[in-house]
Amino acid sequence: MVAAHIDEIGLVVDHIEKEGYLRFRPIGGWNEVILVSQRVWVRTSDGRWIRGVVGSLPPHVTPSGKEREAPEIKDLFIDIGVSSREEAEKLGVTVGSVAVLDREFAVFNGKVVTGKAFDDRLGVAVMLYALRMLEKLPVTLYAVATVQEEVRLRGASVAAERINPHYAIALGTTIAADVPGVWERLHVTKLGKGPAIKVLDGGGGGLFIAHPGLRDHTVKLARELGIPYQMEVLYGGTTDAMAIAFRREGVPAAVISVPTRYIHYPVEVLDVEDAVNAAKLLKATRKELRRRLWRSFLTRELSS
Repeated sequence: MVAAHIDEIGLVVDHIEKEGYLRFRPIGGWNEVILVSQRVWVRTSDGRWIRGVVGSLPPHVTPSGKEREAPEIKDLFIDIGVSSREEAEKLGVTVGSVAVLDREFAVFNGKVVTGKAFDDRLGVAVMLYALRMLEKLPVTLYAVATVQEEVRLRGASVAAERINPHYAIALGTTIAADVPGVWERLHVTKLGKGPAIKVLDGGGGGLFIAHPGLRDHTVKLARELGIPYQMEVLYGGTTDAMAIAFRREGVPAAVISVPTRYIHYPVEVLDVEDAVNAAKLLKATRKELRRRLWRSFLTRELSS
């Protein structure tokens, strides 16, 4: 099983003010600071998308001493350019309407790109690119674009329970904090240095530790093929592998990540070569399926 999630963090309308402003709650992990003044798309009840902007109290009328305080999400709202609740509802906006950021994809210098929701549509792109490069496999491969990863890994949990895979690799973005003001030890990964092979991740909700046999085999393949890579230890955040690994009697799981700056911001940044190398590495892990190798760390036999 290979998994990457296709959902992104978003917002959900929980109240419409009488003047037509939309109050909202977060879906997934947001930093309120970056929401202020962002353009958004709001989905209507008939499936259309309308534009809006996230507003807050103007600095000119902010109480003295609070001008530089970060706003709380409860104080923010979406302005869709209407003047009443009835007008908003006529457009098809209701309690439960969802909103996502409105940002375009852009290329910096030919290989470094920026955009929103690379976490984790990039993982899905890596998975699809690797599948295009693969020839016939000696086993059945399930490639899963999961949902609700940003709200406790729910899609991967359901998929892994149903598939009951012998082993799994999750694909995702990971923190590249190689920016000014960050101690090098806390960079986690760096842009342009190759995909990351995860050692462990997680935090308050528990740690995911990649299966040593599968992880080490992935490292071995990267070395043999000359694919640049980084080892990743991340405290704070996890991937679909956490959910997959603990299904049924347990599933050996590992993670290949693409270093990405500013994750969960509207301007995520990554190096395309890291993504291409991640796809090459994934292809290698799928292609090198020698029964003796996998049997060494599987608890169940591969079917003939």
